[in-house]
Amino acid sequence: MMRKFVVAVLALVPATTWTVAAAQQEEDAGFVSMFDGETLDGWHAVPADSISDWSVEDGMIVGRGSVDRLVYLVYDDVELSDFELEASYRFPGRGNSGIQIHAVKDLSGKRPFVGYHADLGHLGIGPQVLGAWDFHFANREEYACFRGTSLVIDPDGTTHTTDIEDPVTESDINRQGWNRVRVVARGRHYQFFINGKLASEFTDNASEERFDSGAIGLQIHDAGMRVEFRDLRLKKTASE
Repeated sequence: MMRKFVVAVLALVPATTWTVAAAQQEEDAGFVSMFDGETLDGWHAVPADSISDWSVEDGMIVGRGSVDRLVYLVYDDVELSDFELEASYRFPGRGNSGIQIHAVKDLSGKRPFVGYHADLGHLGIGPQVLGAWDFHFANREEYACFRGTSLVIDPDGTTHTTDIEDPVTESDINRQGWNRVRVVARGRHYQFFINGKLASEFTDNASEERFDSGAIGLQIHDAGMRVEFRDLRLKKTASE
């Protein structure tokens, strides 16, 4: 009887291993790497003269702020609409950064880009930055969507906010360590996750100056700061 039990258990091991591997493959399906770990091929700096602020070190994209201005490292696929983006980030010190999505050139000259911005910063910078959505518009009101907030923007610009149930908190975030980010753009709905928990989300139903596609850019915000990114990958999806 014992021998039959042992054989039965051993017979289950390969199936269990296969199930885990199959689940991982399903999770990874459709994702492509955005970074080769060695060069900045596939990316370009905006403005162009800020390229010296970006480098590759030990398999990481490193951004160092040389002056107080907004600079970006932009992924070469500049007409992205619906997608999922995953990346790991780290702040060895203090800093304000983030991931710009649906970025379009700001013709007003106010900023390099208009679009939507998933804000990142050092632990303690505050919920208005770390885990928040920021809105970069030329003419529209720039709404508040702090960490823990779910925001809906009506066609006329009226907004409705609710609290997210069990959002990411500071206790979920590694100080000066690596943290995993996921940004989801699907139709008019946008979600921002940190370490597997929802940080903030919004739905933009505005009838004017809404951005349904554009570029992805990593941001440097301040002089003297350093931010690091690795394991960047992207999956294009279809609207539901």
